[in-house]
Amino acid sequence: MQNNLIFLPVLVNIAIVFVLYIRLAKTKAQAIKEGQVDQARRALHDDAWPDSVRKINNCIRNQFELPVLFYVLIFILWAMGFTNIYVQLVAWAFVFSRIVHAVIHTGSNYVPHRKKVFTLGCILLILLTSFIFGSILFQAF
Repeated sequence: MQNNLIFLPVLVNIAIVFVLYIRLAKTKAQAIKEGQVDQARRALHDDAWPDSVRKINNCIRNQFELPVLFYVLIFILWAMGFTNIYVQLVAWAFVFSRIVHAVIHTGSNYVPHRKKVFTLGCILLILLTSFIFGSILFQAF
């Protein structure tokens, strides 16, 4: 398997962020057009925006939490040359969990469902971390 293929899920995860920013811009423009924004407070106060904008904004913030660990782990795995099919599958599963998380977050925002998907993402990152530990220990002995 080609080592660089590990970056495809990373690029898809980055694309999620771009899609969210585009959606945020459109939602903000609509909120301004409909007069739902406190113009005097919008630059510094999140509560100047309607919930539709805040949901997307919060979702974007979430993209700089777990996914940052994902990027670091993927780079470590790539640098170690440890990007087998199992690592690839876990990486894609993580990205799929982030897509589902973003859809829930910007849609119904039903926290119990979001929590389950977030927890799955955490477990997948723990699994990637264990691959790194296992690879290091295997090479050391």
